[in-house]
Amino acid sequence: MSGKGRKLYIQEVATRDGFQNEARFVETDDKIALVDRLSRCGYAKIEVTSFTSPKAIPALRDAEEVVHRIERVPGVVYTVLVPNVRGAERALSCGVDEVNLVMSVSESHNRTNLRMTREQSFAQLRDVIAVVASTPVAINVSLSTAMGCPMEGDVPAAGVLDWMRRFAELGVRGITLCDTTGMAFPSQVGALCRAARETFPGLELTLHFHNTRGMALANTLAALAAGVDRFDSSLGGLGGCPYAPGATGNVCTEELVHMLELDGYDTGVNLAAVLEASARLPALIGHDVPSQLLKAGRRLDLHPAPDFAAAAMPAQRAFAQPGA
Repeated sequence: MSGKGRKLYIQEVATRDGFQNEARFVETDDKIALVDRLSRCGYAKIEVTSFTSPKAIPALRDAEEVVHRIERVPGVVYTVLVPNVRGAERALSCGVDEVNLVMSVSESHNRTNLRMTREQSFAQLRDVIAVVASTPVAINVSLSTAMGCPMEGDVPAAGVLDWMRRFAELGVRGITLCDTTGMAFPSQVGALCRAARETFPGLELTLHFHNTRGMALANTLAALAAGVDRFDSSLGGLGGCPYAPGATGNVCTEELVHMLELDGYDTGVNLAAVLEASARLPALIGHDVPSQLLKAGRRLDLHPAPDFAAAAMPAQRAFAQPGA
């Protein structure tokens, strides 16, 4: 399948979804420097941080300072996660472009992850939407476990569409469908994406894949075939979920962009610059990252032939047939 120049929108989540899972605190100046570097890589959107309680996520306790001090690049949407009205008020005071709200489609995952029923989460997020709606700030809702729950198993597509409808009726700009623990598979993704686009053509639809079972790129191709043009990704493949211990994290930005560009899509992302940024991550977080592209290089990052092979090459060329 060739993209033939089709425009896509890549949205970086490492500085929120990635860093919140790290045991080592990434220093504030380092966070700011990384966001500033990413801002020049050509992303459509960067999820900078989370305005959650510092007690809940100490790794992002510097949210206000980070958002205030980053350099805003025109054309890049700077979004942040907010869990409640207090978080929204903090985010609005920093002049963010968008707030991202999160709840799970699965009841058991929502109770485990957010300590609330889905209806309690919806009521809380409805209050957040009411506060933000009076401002120019956009609202996106991320629906976790939209393609499978680690406790309940399959999640009915009808339930996902119903939650999308309830938030669409509140006037949100976008919905992100999240494969929280990497349970999605391509035919499922294609069917859900087609239904979502047909039912809610006015919503900005984003897909958020995890590579827990090595399916993220295959699922991306299925979403592309269904007409999706926005994708979350994480530098170096950072991130993950506590309910998938030992697994890799979100789909890796550089691997995603590498694949899409080879197939002719216009991601707008400078892959070389992204790889340079990814190479800085191990020093910041204190361990290696899942990215295979960072280790192996791009498809045509070639290597010199060994001396013994290079010496034999002229003689071999003499026997080559024209056009071989």
